[in-house]
Amino acid sequence: MESIENKEQHNFDYQLASFKYAWRGVRYFFNTEMKASIHLVAAILAIVLGIFLKISLMEWALIAIAIGSVFIAEIVNTAIELIVDLASPGQNRKAGSAKDLAASAVLMASFTALVIGLIVYLPKLLHLFLKNPA
Repeated sequence: MESIENKEQHNFDYQLASFKYAWRGVRYFFNTEMKASIHLVAAILAIVLGIFLKISLMEWALIAIAIGSVFIAEIVNTAIELIVDLASPGQNRKAGSAKDLAASAVLMASFTALVIGLIVYLPKLLHLFLKNPA
């Protein structure tokens, strides 16, 4: 019979391994998906703009959720595309629809992130440019 300490160690080892596998997925995503670089550049621009405009803590939370949502949607889309390609290597209407639906999740997350960005940044940018006309 396994002791509680052995079970706890096994559970800790399992949890540690799961993080390793998750980071492997993140590396795979950034090494194989060109869209990952595009999203990363957009995220960095959003962060730099937030620092420049001194956005509030609540606005940072909205921006973080927006950035995270786009990355999550893109990673899930990539996983679905890989699974569909594995399960249905040939042309299949339902497989194509599954891929289209996964891609539409990225589109919706990106559109939502754009709206959040406009809500957070546009008033501050307008104030900045109208206050200091060129």
